[in-house]
Amino acid sequence: MARSTEEVLDHHLQAVGTGNLDGILEDYGGGSVIISADDGVLTSRDQWSKLFQGLFAEFAKPGMTFSLDKKIVEGDTAFIAWSAETADNVYNLGTDTFTVRDDKIVSQTFVAHKTAR
Repeated sequence: MARSTEEVLDHHLQAVGTGNLDGILEDYGGGSVIISADDGVLTSRDQWSKLFQGLFAEFAKPGMTFSLDKKIVEGDTAFIAWSAETADNVYNLGTDTFTVRDDKIVSQTFVAHKTAR
């Protein structure tokens, strides 16, 4: 039985929060795309891995805080707004929008307003 958009999002957020790269990657299908303001259009598992490994490297440093400020799910679309502080940056606002179909994230957009410490 296929997971709902909210179930896919919750799994994804849990995998990101625990640094579970395999769990993150299983949420995407072969034709999925991540569009990032900083990294452009990412269309391959290899590109997605590098993106998340970079995020893990920064967010794993001591003193990190993260707040999921908003979560909205409507049909096959999910939106989150968040804020965070790491040893390197202050993220005043981050947003991700996901489109989920057939149990997979088929598209994700990601942008964050960050200020270096």
